[in-house]
Order: sequence, then C-alpha cells, then structure tokens
Amino acid sequence: MSFLIAILMFFMPAEVNIGEVIFDHVLDSYEWHFFDTDKGAVAIHLPVIVRGEESGWHVFSSARLEHGAVYEGFMIPSEGEYAGKVVEVVGGEQRRPLDISITKNVLALMISSLVLALIVLAAARWYRKHDVEKEAPSGIAAFVEPIVMMVHEMARENIGEEDYRRYSPYLCTAFCFIILNNYLGIVPFFPGGANLTGNIAVTLVLALCTFFTVNLTATKHYYKEIFWPDVPAFLKPIMPVIEVFSAITKPISLTIRLFANMLAGHILILSLVCIIFIMYEFGPVMFGSMTFISVLFGFFMDLLECLVAFIQAYVFTMLSSIYIGLARIKEE
Repeated sequence: MSFLIAILMFFMPAEVNIGEVIFDHVLDSYEWHFFDTDKGAVAIHLPVIVRGEESGWHVFSSARLEHGAVYEGFMIPSEGEYAGKVVEVVGGEQRRPLDISITKNVLALMISSLVLALIVLAAARWYRKHDVEKEAPSGIAAFVEPIVMMVHEMARENIGEEDYRRYSPYLCTAFCFIILNNYLGIVPFFPGGANLTGNIAVTLVLALCTFFTVNLTATKHYYKEIFWPDVPAFLKPIMPVIEVFSAITKPISLTIRLFANMLAGHILILSLVCIIFIMYEFGPVMFGSMTFISVLFGFFMDLLECLVAFIQAYVFTMLSSIYIGLARIKEE
C-alpha cells in the first residue's frame, strides 16, 4: 500500500499539504478524491441530497459546491462549526439542512455490502450444486467455509451448545463485514481507500447491533442478576447501578476499540509516506535516503495493518459472542 500511495502522490503538485492529504483520507467527504494534478483534482463527485427548511428537497452533484461555491442556497464551508458539511445559507446565517447525501463512506458501504453479498451468494451457489460429503469446497466456497466454521466454533464455545446456532448468522455477518471493510480501507485505490471502519458512526452502529442483540434476547435470569442480584442486602441498591453502567460501557468499548485502531493505522501509514515529500526540500541525499526508509517502514506497517485488520474483526466478534453468552445464562 505504501509504495502505491507514494506513486499516486507523485501526481500531486510540488506543494503538498500533508495535513490535508491525511485528513482527506480519514474523514468523510462529498467526493471520492483520487489525487491532484496541475490541472486540478481527479475525483468522483457524489450526489448531494438535502432538504432545506424553506426550499424543500434539492439533488445535485457535489461539483457544484467546489471551492466554497454557493449553489441553490447551499455551500460547504472550509472552516467554522460546519466545516466540510453542506449548509444552507439563510439570511447570511449558516444552517444544517436534513442531509441524506451519498458521501464517500456511504458509497464505500454500498460497495462493500454488494461485494459481501456476491461472495456469500457465490459460496451458497457452490453448495447447492455439489455434495459436500463427496467433494471438498473449491473456489469461493473454499475461502468462505473456514471463516464460517471459525466463527461457528467461537459461538459454540462462548454462547453454549443450546443457543449458538441462533446467533451464528449475526456473528458471521459482523465478522465478514468488518474484515472486508478493514482490508478495503488498506487498498489505496478505488473502490478501496475509504476509512469506513475508522468512522466512529459506523463502529457505533455495529456495536449497537450487538447491544440490542444481547439485551433484547437475554434471559430472565440475566435481568434478575442485574436488578436483584444474590448479594448482601446492603449491596442491593448499589449493584444495579454498577451492572447497568457495565451494560452501557460494553458497546462503547466495542465502538472505540475498532474505530481507534483502524483510524490510527491509516494515519500512521499515511504519515510515513508523507515523510518522503517533507524531505523533498532538503536535497537529493536526504530525499533519497528518507524515501527508502519511509517505504521500508511503510511496507512493514502495511503488513502489521493487515494483521490488525484481522485481529480487530476477530476481537469484535469474539467479544460480541461472549456478551451474548453472558446474557443467555439460565438459573441452575
């Protein structure tokens, strides 16, 4: 990834804004930016879909709002409270409209969901046409089966023999979705490169899926242990507060763990590559030596990021299965 990013960045003008390069990658936007040239930016301009307070619905390309331009009463400010967001200008005042635009992360979500669906359907098609008792899986099925069996076994160990089949589909979906988007985020060219799992809104939704799965399917004994645990009488008023706080912090920990690790990995890799362009002004010797060191360390970080991408998907799924297993306890 580092080498490919370095090649792409050489298409940029000599004056490179390092901070802008990094934040353009890790933050969401209304366009899918590839690189800059002397003639301008090369990017996919995505549709802006907004509803103004007085003007109603508007649909137009984000290209209309480039460089602070105002179109149909809307603009994207470069600074201030709403920097980088579409705002409606009403009487000189900036207001946030109802915004359901197709942003970079939304498009990445659509693409990864489609890719995941195609992979699963291709594997299911193989199983429909072959007898698994007579031949081993091949092609996509051979790739998907170990992943499904790994998550299936994880669910069996953490949830229990009686209930694990009920939750395996959700856990498999969560694992495959996270790991696919983790790896697509490492790829520096379209349709990869979006920082989807490094967006806290996305990881929060994933964590809330686990939270509601845990609490909406929990046993009566689970709630009894929260609100009326078998503890000494003087502890009974205190323990429910602690248990409720513990239940709330579980999705928070899932959210921050995945978000922080993936975001930090992307920023670190991009920072290592940007060292090349920082050293450009210090002469050919510094530029050449730091280029070699930067690409070498960047390649190492790419390999580490691939490992982290798998570990984070595995940890999220494992913790989800543990939380579900704790909520399925029955009174002995």
